[in-house]
Amino acid sequence: MHTTENHPPSATPLPVDEDALAAVVYNSDGLVPAIVQDVSDRSVLMMAWMNETSLRRTLETGRTWFWSRSRQELWCKGETSGDRQYVRWLRYDCDGDALLVGVDQEGRGACHTGNRTCFYRSFGSPDRPLVDP
Repeated sequence: MHTTENHPPSATPLPVDEDALAAVVYNSDGLVPAIVQDVSDRSVLMMAWMNETSLRRTLETGRTWFWSRSRQELWCKGETSGDRQYVRWLRYDCDGDALLVGVDQEGRGACHTGNRTCFYRSFGSPDRPLVDP
């Protein structure tokens, strides 16, 4: 996403639908995978884990919140790096066991490595950059 100082993205909360939240199926650790997609070009940016608290916080704040399995804590994407994600929509799949989050991505991108997407490597040539078809 291209932003200017005059038109930075903004956080827009989404409705908290209790019926939809009840349809989400968490794994045995209380987590559900959340795939993050850029709304401007549909690129898959990253996958992270959400628990019920981070999902609610994502809806309530309009920013992506996740559960860190290694640190055992909630984290808001971009608070350290500045590469923030502003939620535009959030969907759940037919089984309720996966989430798809449409975002406006601010900054360099979603990956902690400095790449725009976490999916920048491929089998057979792991260091080859992702090329759009």
